[in-house]
Amino acid sequence: MELYSGYINKLIEQFAKLPGIGSKSAQRLALHIINMPPDHVEHFAHIMVEARKNVHYCKNCFTLTDKEICPICANLKRDHKMIMVVENIRDLAAYEKTGKYDGVYHVLHGAISPMLGVGPNDIKLKELVKRLEEEVDEVIIATNSSLEGETTAMYISKLIKPIGVKVTRIASGVPVGGDLECIDEITLLRALEGRTEL
Repeated sequence: MELYSGYINKLIEQFAKLPGIGSKSAQRLALHIINMPPDHVEHFAHIMVEARKNVHYCKNCFTLTDKEICPICANLKRDHKMIMVVENIRDLAAYEKTGKYDGVYHVLHGAISPMLGVGPNDIKLKELVKRLEEEVDEVIIATNSSLEGETTAMYISKLIKPIGVKVTRIASGVPVGGDLECIDEITLLRALEGRTEL
């Protein structure tokens, strides 16, 4: 026996398709929408449609924006000679939350993964190389510590070093609160190699 009728079930199904939303959360969101005043629902739907219509990639760094250039690239107080390369927009947001990085970014929209059929031409590498035609002092590679992230970092390094731009890689290693016995050998090795003086 179905608990809800057609439209409620359809709404729950749509919410359940969103990343990170399980069936209980989808049900809760759907019921919340149903109980909202009709004008609030229409406004919410309008904002979603307008956002989808007007949001696109920044022409410099390829993060999402509704302007030609995103607020980070447009900020003249940022160091435009330092570019941090990240795999996706969520990674960019994570670094911005630290409030400690004052350079600009380049979003690859993926990582090289031969197993998944993702090659260098499938991510925003050509666009990164084009940005290096301007005066850039350092490219910080901040891809994930996964096999794909490491492959992408090595590829970028080999691509950029001949241009004469300094290439660095973010340190990775033991997480705060992590037990050494539970951490894999590669992570421990990276932590050892990336050690700093106290």
